[in-house]
Amino acid sequence: MNIFSRYLIRNLFIGFAAAAALLVPLFTTFDFINELEDVSAGGYRWTQALLVVIMRLPRWFIDLGPFIALLGGIVGLGQLSKSQELTAMRTAGFSIFSIARIVLCSGLMLTLASGVLDEWVASPLQQRALQLKNATLAQAEHTVNTSNALWARRDNEFVTVNALDEQNQPIGIEIFHYKPDLSLDYYIYAEKATVQDNGIWILHDVNQKNWANGKEAVESKDSLQWQSIFTDTSLKELSMPSDSFSIKQLNHYIRYLQNTGQPSLEFKLALWQKLGRPILIMAMILLTVPFTFSNPRAPGLGSRLAIGVIIGLFTYISYKIIVNLGLLLALNVQLTTLVPPILLLIIALVLVYRFDKQH
Repeated sequence: MNIFSRYLIRNLFIGFAAAAALLVPLFTTFDFINELEDVSAGGYRWTQALLVVIMRLPRWFIDLGPFIALLGGIVGLGQLSKSQELTAMRTAGFSIFSIARIVLCSGLMLTLASGVLDEWVASPLQQRALQLKNATLAQAEHTVNTSNALWARRDNEFVTVNALDEQNQPIGIEIFHYKPDLSLDYYIYAEKATVQDNGIWILHDVNQKNWANGKEAVESKDSLQWQSIFTDTSLKELSMPSDSFSIKQLNHYIRYLQNTGQPSLEFKLALWQKLGRPILIMAMILLTVPFTFSNPRAPGLGSRLAIGVIIGLFTYISYKIIVNLGLLLALNVQLTTLVPPILLLIIALVLVYRFDKQH
C-alpha cells in the first residue's frame, strides 16, 4: 500500500468518525426518549434508562454502519475533491477505478471492525442492558414486563414465562397440556419458580385446573415439581431479542427452537442480516465514488451530504421494511436479507465502471 492509498484511507476514516459522531448521538437521543416512557416512581429510574441507552451505543453504531459508510465516504472524498487533492492523485496516475478499489478497501476495514465490535462488544453490552432493565422492571411493585415473554413447546405441552426477576428466576409461569384430540387436559399457573441444576423447576403458589369427563377440578398448592422444557439454553439468553444475539448464540438458539418445534424464522433473519450488512456497507461506500466525481468542480459539499442523508435514510428504512416483510410473509431468509444488498452493490459497481470510462 503506497502513501497515496494510506492518505486516502485515513481521510475516509476521518469521514466515518465524523458521520458516526453525528448519527449515533442523534439516534441515541430518540432511544433515550423512548426509554423514558418506561420510567416510573420507585421502579425504572431515568438514571438507569440513561445507562441502558449508553450500553446500547455500540449496537447503534453497528445498525447505522451502512449509513455511516455513505456519509463518511462523502465527507472524506468530498474534502479531498474540494481541495483538489483527488485531481492531483489522478494526475499522478490514479484512475477512478483505482480510487474505488482503495475506497472499497477502507469499506472492508470498516466491515471487519464492525463485525468484531458486533460479536464481542455490542451483543454482550446490549444483553447486559436488557437484563438490567428487565430486572428493574421485575422488582417494581405490581409491574410485570411481558415484552420479552418466553414460550416453549414439548409435544402437547406449551409453557410461557412472563418475566425473570433480578436473580433470573421465572415469574408468572403458565403451563398448558393438551390431549391427543387437542382438548385441554390441565392448566397450571405459578406465581414464580426456583430453577434447579438438573432441569427441575420448583413452582411456587400454584393453581392447577384439570378436566376429566367434562368436569373441571381446581387445586391450589404451595409448591409443585415440574420437569422444565427450557433445558438446552439459559433463561437469561432466551429472554433476549434476536438483534442482541451474537452469531454463535444465534446458531445455538436456532437449533434449540428447531429441536423444540418452535418457529425460528425471526432468528434466522437476524443471523443472515449479520451477513447481509457487510455487503450493504461495501455497496454504500462504493456509492460515494459517483457522488464525488459526478461534478468535481461543484463546491457544494453540503448539497451532496443532503442527498447522501436522503439516500442513506431511504436505504436504512427500506432494508428494515424488507426484513420485516420477510418475517411477516415467511419469505425465503437468504432472498430477503442478501438480495437487496447484492443488488445495491451491483448498481454501485456499474456506476463506478461508467464514471471510470467517462473520465
